[in-house]
Amino acid sequence: MFKKILLAIDGSKHSERATEKAIELAKLQDSASIEMLYVVAGNKSKSDVLHYGDSDTASLKRKRLLADYKEMIEAENISTDTTVLHGKDGTAEAIIAHANEHDYDVLVLGSRGLNTMQTMVLGSVSHKVVKYVKAPVLMVK
Repeated sequence: MFKKILLAIDGSKHSERATEKAIELAKLQDSASIEMLYVVAGNKSKSDVLHYGDSDTASLKRKRLLADYKEMIEAENISTDTTVLHGKDGTAEAIIAHANEHDYDVLVLGSRGLNTMQTMVLGSVSHKVVKYVKAPVLMVK
């Protein structure tokens, strides 16, 4: 049922829980695979370069962050790939475009758990993604 899983991660505890759920889904199906998607927000990319001194060091820090998730998945003998995008138009928009351009059986992502007022005023990546992605979406709290 869920052979081709897209897992959107950002390095948070919510992403760790989403990874655990993606692994559970993948274990239900022989030869399932998980594609990890990490989107670098435009403002985050600039601040990372300023913080670390250059773009190569910032990229290395991202690779280390993604390695932990990759290890979690591969420890369960599940095939995984990693995609890193730069979200110039926003993180949600990059996830939506990537998910809709490919044929995924499900998208798994974490929720930051914003309260109702914050969500109404600010919106959230997970809520935008749920609204516009064509595939089924599993939002993990």
